[in-house]
Amino acid sequence: MTFKYLELRDSKYDERMAAEEAARCLLCVDAPCAKACPSATNPEQFISAMRAGDISAAAKIIRDSNVCGGACSLVCPADKLCEGACVRTAMDRPVAIRKLQQFVVEQEQALQLQVLDKTPVIHAAKVACIGAGPASLTVAAKLAQAGYQVDIYEAMPQAGGMMSYGIPPVRLNQELVDWDVKTVTDLGVKIKLNTKVGVDISLAQLEEQYKAIFIGVGLWSGRTAQLGERNLSGVISAVDFLVAARGSQGKDVVIPKSVAVIGAGDTGMDCAATAKLLGAENVTVFCRGAKVPAYHEELKFVQSLGINVATQFSPQQFLGDDAVHGIIAQHADGYSELKLKAELVIYAIGQNIDAGEAFAGVAIEGNKIITQDFQTSKAHIFAAGDATNGGSTVVQAVKEAKLAASAMLKFLAEE
Repeated sequence: MTFKYLELRDSKYDERMAAEEAARCLLCVDAPCAKACPSATNPEQFISAMRAGDISAAAKIIRDSNVCGGACSLVCPADKLCEGACVRTAMDRPVAIRKLQQFVVEQEQALQLQVLDKTPVIHAAKVACIGAGPASLTVAAKLAQAGYQVDIYEAMPQAGGMMSYGIPPVRLNQELVDWDVKTVTDLGVKIKLNTKVGVDISLAQLEEQYKAIFIGVGLWSGRTAQLGERNLSGVISAVDFLVAARGSQGKDVVIPKSVAVIGAGDTGMDCAATAKLLGAENVTVFCRGAKVPAYHEELKFVQSLGINVATQFSPQQFLGDDAVHGIIAQHADGYSELKLKAELVIYAIGQNIDAGEAFAGVAIEGNKIITQDFQTSKAHIFAAGDATNGGSTVVQAVKEAKLAASAMLKFLAEE
């Protein structure tokens, strides 16, 4: 069964709607929206360019700050960041910055604009990035613009990292991710797909070829547990479920009628929505606390799909012999109990870095690569994004990667 692409999200802006919304911006000096954006996209500047009718300039402002500006226009928690800081909030409502950015990026794509200038390779030293997610794409773009040849090594058959495999298409379409990736490869960056470091090529081999290396891998090892100490089939981690569903567009994923998701963060909501859109009739999300940790927009979305969110319920027992067919959860009051059918249980309780033999000699503690100013225990190897922060947003990965790129440029200049 393929994904059901339904118009469940807010509608896109056409030119008239975009112009009307852009006109609401006060074009603040020392704009608070810009200060609240982790990637420093400067919304007041690209909106000013929009109002002047210069889409190319608006797109360049966005891309100079964030090469993953397309993905961020759909998945960035703007209500907590730029829009949350908008001064119009106290007057009526914030300017819809994210949707304006989405409009600009889609116009950029429709017009096939190439707004970033390609810089000739002027340095003999080469740089490698491990992983083709937002952190590596950001570092690669910055170093390529500084005149370095950059090669990205990606284990999966498609670039984009968690943007391609960890976020359901109802939130982020692949065409927009591919456009972000093209923005980087147009700068001369080369991406080697189906090449996993530690399997297809060793870190030691990369160290022989490259002067500096950046680790920008996502957290690809999902956490699961087995209630009642029984290893039942039908219990899967969130990352494994999302990768299978997104990678095959749902064609090879068999979804039963009843699905339970343990964990109510954004990833849990992604799993719940994906299962529902792939055909599950009954989906329940279990949240241990009284407050759902997912962003409010994501909670509203899953509820609009008819998905149940059981707050203050903690799963206590799986039902089934060889395969799970039910789950029992207990309320925080210690008395109330919930028993429901579940032929698939998805654990959305966090992910781990899948280091294996890939990063030999690089200090890792718990779920994070240890860095000092984005430099690892090996001076020529740098890291940022999920690999160092334990898992966060796309825009946070972009922010950290920009800082890591600056540290790498300083290192290369001193060598």
